[in-house]
Amino acid sequence: MKTDNNGTTMAKIKINGIKGMNDMLPEEAAIWEYFTDTARRTAAAYGFKQIRTPIVEATGLFCRGIGEVTDIVEKEMYSFTDSMNGEALTLRPENTSAVVRCAIEHSLTYNAPQRLWYFGPMFRHERPQRGRYRQFHQFGCEALGFAGPDIDIELLAMTARLWKAFDIKARLELNTLGALEERARHREALIAYFEANADILDEDARRRLHTNPLRILDTKNPDMQEMVNAAPRLLDFLGEESLAFLARLEAGVQALGIEYTINPRLVRGLDYYNHTVFEWITDCLGSQGTICGGGRYDPLVEMLGGRPTPAVGFAIGAERVIELIRETHGTMTAPDCEIYIAHQGGHTELAARSAAERLRDAGHSVIVHAGSTSFKSMMRRADQSLAQWCVIAGESEVNEGKLAVKRLRDANGEQVFAEQMKVAVDDLLALFAD
Repeated sequence: MKTDNNGTTMAKIKINGIKGMNDMLPEEAAIWEYFTDTARRTAAAYGFKQIRTPIVEATGLFCRGIGEVTDIVEKEMYSFTDSMNGEALTLRPENTSAVVRCAIEHSLTYNAPQRLWYFGPMFRHERPQRGRYRQFHQFGCEALGFAGPDIDIELLAMTARLWKAFDIKARLELNTLGALEERARHREALIAYFEANADILDEDARRRLHTNPLRILDTKNPDMQEMVNAAPRLLDFLGEESLAFLARLEAGVQALGIEYTINPRLVRGLDYYNHTVFEWITDCLGSQGTICGGGRYDPLVEMLGGRPTPAVGFAIGAERVIELIRETHGTMTAPDCEIYIAHQGGHTELAARSAAERLRDAGHSVIVHAGSTSFKSMMRRADQSLAQWCVIAGESEVNEGKLAVKRLRDANGEQVFAEQMKVAVDDLLALFAD
């Protein structure tokens, strides 16, 4: 027990992390870096450049962009009032609206279209379950100023390339939401159909009937499946232009050899989509099988105050994909350093640190032993670090202007049993350059 300044006994309280907001531990860093590095390189191969937006945005941005009658805005956003100025703020639940806000504010599409990628945390207040957390991370790409469907096809090619790189089996489902006036006619037909089947609708569907009837098509309620399957299809309301757009999209996907199915019930959960919508789905994560979703959102830029600008994008759920990578590749372990330097304290520690700085100047990652100076402890730490080399600054070696060097592992991380050798300090760089 501790006491405060008044002598009052204070209970020792353990504070844990918030449920659904997870720590990333050091041993998980390698697989996260593998995911982000692969995604970044793949996006760069298609000419996309990084963009970063704040985690906190004005609440109105998401109400206007996502739609006030969506589950995200109604139930899932972490919103609060700024105590300084009373402004309504929200931790971003998705990043497309924020990217578009940024593009409008900084006139990014004034002279040329933009290919942008992002990675970072999103926040939704929902029940944590496998692959779904309150703080989760998304890697996404947004193409602003492209009318498509050529850029839509390119995004599908990029995601297909990512699954190949990760050795993930995923299937592609496509649909079209057509144009606004086509959706309006379909909406009227849906409402009439669902009203005629009101006795089958569950509470959630009744709530959405007149605000967002498209979302009823995406119900997971088994008692509604037969009725929903017979509902009017948006495909039957499409005009020639929308049908031609979909035909070009399908032809481009087929030409790349990407297998897909048309899912007329695929609607996505956000109000700003039109024409192309898609999801990549795996059967390895139970009910949380969607690992990537996206589509075209031509109305959004104008909805948020910009000039009419066509746009399309996608977002990948990092936690879900990393879970699949872990199942395929197992645990990924990265070495702590390339070279571990042991010493006996005193002037040998100074020699060790001097050598370490020269090696770092040459681009090597180096750990200088800290703590106990027992030889057994140092070699155990060197082995635990998974370093390829151990350099030993012993008394006799340092007095001779040399260091002892021992190879611990090869470039593939396999342990080797090599003889220890003495190397002049000035020859260390040449040794590790080979």
